[in-house]
Order: sequence, then C-alpha cells, then structure tokens
Amino acid sequence: MQPLSTDTVVAIIGAGAMGAGIAQVAASGGHRVKLFDVADGAVTTALEKLSAGLDKQVVRGKMSREQADATLSRIEPADNLEALSQAGLIIEAIVENLEIKQQLFSSLEALCSADTILASNTSSLSITALAAKLSNPERLVGMHFFNPPQAMKLVEVIDGLATDNTVTETLIATAKQWSKKPVRAKSTPGFIVNRVARPYYAEALRLLHDGIADCQTIDAALTGSGRFRMGPFALMDLIGHDVNYAVTESVFAAYYYDSRYKPSVIQRELLNGGYLGRKSGRGFYDYSKEQPQPTYLPTSQASGALSVVGEPEGVDSIVSLAMNNGVDIERGKADDVVQQTDYLELDGVRFALTDGRTATERSVEGQHKNWVLVDLSNDLNQCNTVALACSDLCDANALPVVAGFFQQLNKKTIRIDDAPGMVVMRTVCMLVNEAADTVKEGVATAEAIDTAMQLGTNYPLGPLQWGENIGLVNVLTVLNNLFRWYGEDRYRPSALLRRLVLGGGGGYER
Repeated sequence: MQPLSTDTVVAIIGAGAMGAGIAQVAASGGHRVKLFDVADGAVTTALEKLSAGLDKQVVRGKMSREQADATLSRIEPADNLEALSQAGLIIEAIVENLEIKQQLFSSLEALCSADTILASNTSSLSITALAAKLSNPERLVGMHFFNPPQAMKLVEVIDGLATDNTVTETLIATAKQWSKKPVRAKSTPGFIVNRVARPYYAEALRLLHDGIADCQTIDAALTGSGRFRMGPFALMDLIGHDVNYAVTESVFAAYYYDSRYKPSVIQRELLNGGYLGRKSGRGFYDYSKEQPQPTYLPTSQASGALSVVGEPEGVDSIVSLAMNNGVDIERGKADDVVQQTDYLELDGVRFALTDGRTATERSVEGQHKNWVLVDLSNDLNQCNTVALACSDLCDANALPVVAGFFQQLNKKTIRIDDAPGMVVMRTVCMLVNEAADTVKEGVATAEAIDTAMQLGTNYPLGPLQWGENIGLVNVLTVLNNLFRWYGEDRYRPSALLRRLVLGGGGGYER
C-alpha cells in the first residue's frame, strides 16, 4: 500500500502538546498542515513553541536551518472547521470524551470529501464507538502517537470493527514515510501499550500496599536489576497521577472490572490530596526535597567455595560471573528432601533465583532455615543492583553472607521483605502474561506487541521476548505460585501461555 502523497493536506484538530507535535511530524514529512483549535490563541501559542523547539534542534545539529524553516512554513493556522474541508487526512487530538469526539467526526463527515480519512489520537476510547454515528464508519481509524510525537517513534494504528483495510494500510505506510514505527492493533481497551503496561504499575503498587518495600527500593530493583529506564513510582509521578489513574480506571471499567486491572487505593489517595506528581511538586516523591535513596545492605564478607547443587534454574550468569571474579566453584551433593535439589550454597546458606515461592516456603519445604532468594536480573553482567529476600526462619548472618557474595561481584544489594516472585520477576512475568493474553485475543501480533512496548515505554526488552529468554515454563511456574499464594484471579496464567508450555515451551508466532 502506498502512503498518502505529500500533495495531500493534513489537518490536525487540537493544538496542545500532542496535536502540535503531530502537526510537526506531518510537516516534516513534506505535507502542508492546517492546525485548528477552538481555544483562542491556542494555535499561535503552539506555533511559537514549535518554532522554539525547532530552533533548539538546529542548535543541537539535529537538523539544518533550512529544514526547520521549511517544516514550520508548512504549518498554517485554521480559523474554523470549514477551513479543513480540503484535507485528505484529519487527525483529532482533543479531550478524551467519547461524545465530544463523536460530534466532531460527524461535523467533519458533513464537511469533507468522501475520500478524506478521519483519524483519532485517542489513547483509550473505542475506535468502533467513535465511528458508530458516522454514515461511513469505514473511513475512521485510530492513529495513536506517543508523547512527544516529534521524538517518540511508535504509532499505534487501530482498526475499529468497520475500518476499511485500505485506510489502515494507507496510514501504516504514511507513518513509515514520516519516519515512525507503526504497529497495528484491534480496537480494544488500552490498545497495546496502555493495556500491556498495566502490571508495571499495578505490581509496584501492590508491593507497596503490602509493605514489602518502599517506593525507592522498588524503583531501585526495577531500574538497577531489571534495567527499566524509570522505576514505576518515578514514572507515575512523571506521567501525572491524574492521567495514570484515569487510564487504569478506564481499562478496569472497559474489562468489566477484571481484578487484573484494579486501581490502587494508594494512588487514589494521592489524587484526593492533589499530589499529582512532578506537575504539582509532590506525588510518591516530594520534589521540593532531595530524593530519597534506597537503603543498600552494608558491606559484608562471604568466604569459602560456592557450591552448586543440582541444576538450579536461571543461575548460569551468577556462576559464570563468580568464576570470572575468582570465586571457587564446587559441585555440591543434594540432600534427599523433595523439591530442594537445586540451589546454590555458601557458608551454609542456600540461595536461588525466585520461582514465585517465598523464601520461607523454601525453608519449610526443604527443612533448612537459611534460605535467601535472588530477584531476576536483566543481564547480571550489566546490572548494578541485586535484590534479596530471606526466609523468616533465617539466622541473622544468612543475608550478609549472600549480600557479601554479590558485593564481591561488584553489585549493590538491597533487601525486600519475603514476597512471592519478589519485585522484578513478578513484574516481568505479569507483563509477559498480559502480553500473551493480548496475542491470544488477536489484538496484535507478538512482534507488534514487543515493538510497541520497547518503543512506547522504553522497556529494555519486549515482554514476550523476555519471557522466552526466561523460559515460558519458568514464567508459568512463577505465575502459578503467585496464583496459589494469593488465591486471586488477578494472577491467573494466560491460557495461551499454558498451551505453549504444554506444547513444549516454544515461542510465539511472529
């Protein structure tokens, strides 16, 4: 399918940050752009901001003066909707209100040619519902950009039930011509990114609610060990709790109050107090003060050889790094206790990668009190932090032994309370689970989901690829243990994930 010709006029309705950014994207792609907003002065302000932004790009050497001037010259203000009648593509980026958007599209349909493509930048509303009142609903499609549109590569192109395939493919080709990375999805609540990302916030909020760790420790685990760009609490503060909570509520309601998407009472309380995050100066963190740091475990020493007992899952990188740092490795002898044949042992302390059981469970099942669990790392060689949790039965010296071992490998160590799946492992497994359900429901392909999550949220890996790296059998084990521990439908494993494991643990079709 061919993209829209650069002779096609593109109209943008809404001159806020998103609408103005989309206007710049289309103008940079060579189109003449008309920018309209109902608010007096909004377009003038938007053009002034765009000009200043383009000037900065020139100073930084990102574009030439000629390119910047040409881009800005292609964007012209429109005084009313009638001025948009000759546009071949109209993208709305106005308030997230179904009735207001429906009224706008009905007005546009009466004004424009039958060939004009109508697109919505909505992040959560149903494309099918937006098109429902049109005489020709097949011309309406979702074109969801991410903030800021000028910098973010991802565009979700969303099919409603009535959307014509040619319309969707034309906008996919056009987005590529605009140097974007489009992914195609069906119109379902949250589309790809705003749905699949829910566990990143939800599990952090659940851990905080349960008193497992404080905000800065959870953030440190996910950035220092998981290598996410931002921790969930810092990210929610940046997004704004009014925005983040509203999306969560929208997805929760749209899925008929499925507990998997349940909003947090902690976040609601922040909203009640006006603590919206960075925009108000306070959210989970107080931005008038120096930001709190996690409490890292004090330096300690480990002695003796590291004993590898059985075939512990997911510890190859630990053993390899230990060898490279001069730690003696020996093959230990397993005891006869059921389910306790695979672990590492040092100075009488057993430790292993979390599999969704708590450390205390491992102690009781293995009849060995000194059990410490290690959270998932995204490439132990590259991460700088390791999160640990010890059994309630541990001696006082057990945690320092394991902490000292990882400190010997040049890793900072943090402690969280004994919780199933810990922090990084449970978060990643829940992201994998949500992504698997998104594939199962035919919302998007596995490739599209991984692309969307990496480009739209800056995750270090796409969740489905990450799950394959961990091993789908291991992901399912963690989820089953979470489901068993909490007894909540929130942690039910995806039917597709179970099917893939039964079929031999292979990956998804891409």
